[in-house]
Parts: sequence; structure tokens; C-alpha cells
Amino acid sequence: MTAPDPERARPRSVLRAQAPVVATVAVGGGAGATARYAATLWWPTPAGGFPWTILWVNAVGCALMGVLMVAATEWRTAHPLVRPFLGTGVLGGFTTFSAYAVDIRGLFEDGRPTAALLHLAVTPLTALAAVWAATAATRRALLERPAGGGAR
Repeated sequence: MTAPDPERARPRSVLRAQAPVVATVAVGGGAGATARYAATLWWPTPAGGFPWTILWVNAVGCALMGVLMVAATEWRTAHPLVRPFLGTGVLGGFTTFSAYAVDIRGLFEDGRPTAALLHLAVTPLTALAAVWAATAATRRALLERPAGGGAR
């Protein structure tokens, strides 16, 4: 019998070590994607309408990502699976580049290039503004101390 080849055994051990993270992201992603789909059912885009739901889903998801990153990295030490579950999983599944791209293509196909270009520009700007504002507000709320120096 020969000794196990360490090069061959290594990928299996890496995969085994990452299995909890992969499972956590998968469960979170399913929950986030389900929430996004539910949002499109609750607030469908009417024929000829602007895809506001996807724009707001992306903005809300980015704002929540800003809150999460401050809370989990600057305010409290979070469990190692919190960021993969909530950030990559839930919020990654909730926010959507694919539906955004499909909406833009649909607007072009419907002969509405102005609305398509507006959506193309406004969605990422809104998402960036949302993450920036939420990060700043969360830092102010959680990290800044009152003028007297007392703890909150």
C-alpha cells in the first residue's frame, strides 16, 4: 500500500473546509432570490411601464449591504458565516444584475430607448448612492459617541 498523495488529498480537504460556507451562501441566496421574485409579484411592472421594482430592489439591497458591512466588520465581531449568509447569499440573491439587464433589453425591444438608457444609468447610480448613504448613516448611528464622550 502506498502513502496518500498530499497533492491529491488537498483539494478534497479544502472543499470539505469550505462546505459550510458554500451551504450558507446557497441557503441565503435561495432566500434572497425568493424575496426578489416575491417583490416582482407584489409590484409587477405593467405593460409599457418602467421597471421600478428591480430598481428599488437593487437600491434596498445595496443599502442593506452598507448596513451589514458596518455592523459586521466595524461595530461587532460577527460569526464567520454571517457575511457569507447575509451578504453573498441573501443580499446577493436579492439584488439582481440579470433582471436589470433583461429589463433594459425589454425596454429597447419595446422601442423605448430613452427609458432603457435611463434605467441603465439610474440603477447603478441609485445603488451606489444607497450603499454610501446607508454606510454613512450606520456608522453615525452605531459608531459615533455623543459629544460628552459617554457610551451609548
